Amino acid sequence: MIKIKEQLINRIKENGEKTYNAECCGAIFGKPDNGIYVITELLEFNNEREDNPERRYLISPKQYMHSERIAAEKNLNLLGFYHSHPDHPAIPSQFDTEHAFPNFIYMIVSIQNGKAENLTSWKLFEDRNGFEELEMDII
Repeated sequence: MIKIKEQLINRIKENGEKTYNAECCGAIFGKPDNGIYVITELLEFNNEREDNPERRYLISPKQYMHSERIAAEKNLNLLGFYHSHPDHPAIPSQFDTEHAFPNFIYMIVSIQNGKAENLTSWKLFEDRNGFEELEMDII
């Protein structure tokens, strides 16, 4: 289960619309609380993917290290990442499955014809065999 403020969901959607038709991406921060992930902050990144940014995103090692520093400075956890799927559903792709880590949350927003639609949250199974969809409680 994820708890997230509506304004943070709106920021993810706006980021996806702004970068359409390339994928957007960013970091998700907060605190785990008895199996519930409370998301309190986001950090928007530039998609560093040079080839096919319409279907892939890349968070560079420098961006990842920056997000770890931000988490430490704010006494938060780096809970995961978000990205958009331009003109595709908000479900993990095979590429997402192959490149995800089981300890992170992945939020995906579907951007259809430049307009944000569905936003979903996922966590990779430990055996890396697929994702579990996480329920979201908008607070």
